[in-house]
Amino acid sequence: MSESVFPDARPFPVNLRLAGKAVLVVGAGLVAHRKIGQLLEAGANVTAVGPEVHPALEQLASEPLPVGSLTLERRRYTSGEVGAYLLAVTCTDDPAVNSRVHKDGIASGVWVNSADDPENCEFTLASVVRQGDLQITISTEGRSPALAMWLRKKFEREFTAEWAELLDLLSDVRDEARHELGTSEIHGWIEALDAGVPELVAQGEHDAARQVLREHLGLSKAATELKASA
Repeated sequence: MSESVFPDARPFPVNLRLAGKAVLVVGAGLVAHRKIGQLLEAGANVTAVGPEVHPALEQLASEPLPVGSLTLERRRYTSGEVGAYLLAVTCTDDPAVNSRVHKDGIASGVWVNSADDPENCEFTLASVVRQGDLQITISTEGRSPALAMWLRKKFEREFTAEWAELLDLLSDVRDEARHELGTSEIHGWIEALDAGVPELVAQGEHDAARQVLREHLGLSKAATELKASA
C-alpha cells in the first residue's frame, strides 16, 4: 500500500536486531561505505554489489571486523536477488536501479531503503546519538536528512558519557526492584530522576544516586520488611 492510500499514517519507529542477519547493499560508493559501517556495528552479514567499488570499501572488506561480515561483489544488481535477504539498502544515484530493487523487495516481502530517494523506501533511517546502550534517534521521515544530522551533532555535544553511567545505574536498581518486589513496574522512577539522580551521577556520586533511587522506589523499606518476614 502506498502512503497516498493512508495519508495520515505515520512511520512506526523500531530498533532492529540485525546480528547474524543477511543484508543487501546495492551500490559500493562512499554513501554505501557509511551505511555499511552502521550495518556492521549492528552485527549484520552484509553483501554489497556495485559495478565500481570505492577504495574505502575495499579497505574495510580487507580488515578483520569485530562484529558482522562484509562481502563485496563487483557487479550490477541482479533482478530478484533481494529476495534472499532480510533487509536491503540502495545507495546508487540511478533512480531506475533504486526502483527496481524497491519493486523486487515489495514482491519478496523484503524491506528496502533507498538513500536520498524517498519514493523508493519502505523504511527510513534515523540519525543516532549513542552512549553505551543508550541512544537517541532523530527522524524527519526522510524529508530533511540535513536537519536530522544537524540535530544529531547538537545532541552529541550534550549527550556525554555520564548518560551511559546513568543507564547502568538505573538498570542495576531495576534488577533490585525485580528481586525485592517481583516487578520493576512501580512508581517513583520519574520522581527520582527529577530529584537529582542524573546530576549525582554526573558528579560521580553513584552511591548517593543509588540511595535516592531506592528511597523513591521504596526499595529500602521493602528490603527490611522482606528480611523481617523471612
